[in-house]
Amino acid sequence: MKVIMTTKIDLASMNILNRLVENFGFRETEGIFDGNPVYARGDTLILTTNEEMIYYDDLDNAIEAQLGFKPEIIAFASRHSSKQKLPALTTHVTGNWGKAMYGGKDESLAIAQPAAMKLALLKMSELNDLGWTVCYEATHHGPSELEVPSFFIEIGSSEEEWVIDRAGEIIAETIIYVLENYKKAKFPVALGIGGGHYAPKQTKRALESDIAFGHIAPKYTHPLKKELILRAIERTQGKVDVIYVDWKGSKGETRQMAKTLAEELGLEFIRD
Repeated sequence: MKVIMTTKIDLASMNILNRLVENFGFRETEGIFDGNPVYARGDTLILTTNEEMIYYDDLDNAIEAQLGFKPEIIAFASRHSSKQKLPALTTHVTGNWGKAMYGGKDESLAIAQPAAMKLALLKMSELNDLGWTVCYEATHHGPSELEVPSFFIEIGSSEEEWVIDRAGEIIAETIIYVLENYKKAKFPVALGIGGGHYAPKQTKRALESDIAFGHIAPKYTHPLKKELILRAIERTQGKVDVIYVDWKGSKGETRQMAKTLAEELGLEFIRD
């Protein structure tokens, strides 16, 4: 079973849930999760919690305990917040390169599903008649303690955007498309190093080539420990083929370590 995760305390999340139910034939079931109704459509469920999703470590275990199955993938339908209030549609995997400031544990990474996030980027870009930014975000915030692949897909970046029906429709349609197609999609997979939080070079590369990114470690997280880069490769579903470095957007010791590590592991190295 595939899970779309929502929360009652998030306006964007509820916007997306409503669009999913209205437009894609989800029906309320007798199931209950965290005290809230469970909606179903084929092999996909919408679950709702009452708290911030970024703090929901071990969600996969909670689903198994309450509903009796371990999900194959979790799509977190969420808001994105930023001080710049940039209207945006974003996707990313979760985890912390350093100290956990917003959920998860220190130096702990969730399992990335690169094909799902690339398909999300492509579909959001295709449907984006709002003129908003569409991008990856770097790996950040929780939950980090999940043993099934997951990704956040978000409406950003202020209350004004969170409640726009069309934004909810775009994300809802994208989630359905991703969950129906990610397992059969085949892309070369890259670990991203460097750049800013909104990963402009990685986003451009994913939209214009066949590469799909898993974890992305932005410059503000550098210097990175070698063990954590190896962990990011390990915590990516499928095989990582490429280490991609935004060269000018990386600190010297980290970019050099990434280059050496690619040679040691026999991976393609892309310097951009």
